[in-house]
This record gives sequence, structure tokens and C-alpha cells, in this order.
Amino acid sequence: MATASRIIRTTPPLIAKRSPWRTSPVLLDQVGAASAIIGGLSLGGYMSLAFYRAHPERVRALLIIDTGPGFKKDDARDAWNQRAHDTAERYKREGLAVLQTLSRERSSVSHRNASGLAHAARGMLTQRDARVIESLPAIKVPALVIVGADDAPFLAASDYMATKIPGAKKAIIPAAGHAVNMDQPQAFLEAVLPFLDSLPRPSERLAAS
Repeated sequence: MATASRIIRTTPPLIAKRSPWRTSPVLLDQVGAASAIIGGLSLGGYMSLAFYRAHPERVRALLIIDTGPGFKKDDARDAWNQRAHDTAERYKREGLAVLQTLSRERSSVSHRNASGLAHAARGMLTQRDARVIESLPAIKVPALVIVGADDAPFLAASDYMATKIPGAKKAIIPAAGHAVNMDQPQAFLEAVLPFLDSLPRPSERLAAS
């Protein structure tokens, strides 16, 4: 059984106007946590990698789910950023009705208004450089990369991260798309829980250091 732990969840619109890797240490400080297992799905996975790059001492392990590490080439990053700005403009024009045209996991989420989503698209979804993808070989904590077998846009990215992050483990969940935890919740847990159980407890890490 996985050891019971506190879970700190952040919602992107609440921190969209400032870098989440600058905000998250404040959250850890508020709950008195020196470090935590940091993870996320899609954009949350990228932010987890960015958080490690900025604050490696606050990270016990990484859960990287259905995401990519960014882009090395400027033209690929520019195309991604243009899509992010286009998405923000759609939210501005059409409001929450945009959600009904998106994937199942996003269309089922409740929001009060679309302004936070627009801010998140502009401020968080956009990428500025290649520092995150270039930092992968420097990661020194246990990492689990998870991807749905049907999440075609992120299969190659997951292979890349699992190869570049030293000692990373990878799990491909059959019959799952971009929301792997919703598409196959039991298989997702069967991949995550053994990884969590394998991690040394904070006291064990201190004794070994």
C-alpha cells in the first residue's frame, strides 16, 4: 500500500499571471513541506519539469504524464505559441462555449468564466526557450513518464523524456488517450502506486546523505 501523503493541487487559472514554478515553492512553504513529489498531466507535466529546473532541492520525484518537454527548434516553439494565442483569443471571443468543442476531459470541467483560461493560454501554455528540454539529462530524482497508448501527439515526446532523464521509468497505458487517468484509472494507479512505494521516505534520504 502506498504511504498516505498530503496532496497539494494547484489550478492553472489561479496562478496564470505569474510563473507557477515561482508560485509553487510558496505553496510548499505554507504547508511546511521541504520537498514533494511533483507531477502533472499535459501542461502540468511540463510545469513539473520547469519546477524541477528552478527548484531541484524541493523535488523528491517527478510524475510526468501525457506531456512533452518543449521544443529545441525555434520554429516549432513559435508554432506552438501561436496555437496558444489562438486558443486564448477563442476563449475571449466565445467564452466557455469553447470547452464543448474540446476533448472529453476538458469539456467536462466546470469554470466560472473564460478569462482565467485565456490568461492561462497566454501566460502558461506559451514557451519562451529550450531550457526545460535541455535540462532533462540533469534531473537527479526518480521520474516516471506515463502516456496513453492512443495519445499519438505525445508518444514520441514520452520516449524522448524516458531516454534523456537518467534512470527514468516509463509506462504506456493501453486503450488510453490524453487523459490517461480518466480513460484507464485502474491501469493508471497500477503504474503510479508501485513507483511511489519504491521511493525512499524523506527521513531515509536524509540518513543516506
